[in-house]
Amino acid sequence: MGQEVAEDTNKLPLSSSKNQKELITMTIRRKIKNIVDGDTFKTYRKVRGTNYVRIARTNAPERGQRGYGPAKARLQRFVGKTVTLVPQGRSYNRVVADVRYKRRRVR
Repeated sequence: MGQEVAEDTNKLPLSSSKNQKELITMTIRRKIKNIVDGDTFKTYRKVRGTNYVRIARTNAPERGQRGYGPAKARLQRFVGKTVTLVPQGRSYNRVVADVRYKRRRVR
C-alpha cells in the first residue's frame, strides 16, 4: 500500500472497519532551513510543535569531535530542499524521524 501525506499525525486507521487492524504510516513534507549538526536540522514549518528534526538511526559526531565538519557538510546539500519525514518519536525537544529525499533515505 502507498503512503499517504498528512500534516501532523503519525498513524491513522486505514479504514473504519472494526476487522481492519492495519495501520498506515503518515508522512510529512518540510523544507530544510539550516543544519545544526551532522544528524539534526531545522525546518521552516514546525513538525509536531518543534522546528528541529533529528535523523533516526544516525549518530553523527558532535561539535568538537573528530568528523563533525564532514558530517555537517554532508547534510548541508539539503538546505532549501523539501524532504519527507516519517516521525518515529521525540528526543531533547526534537522530532526523531526517518528522512527521505527523492525517495532515498538521508543518512
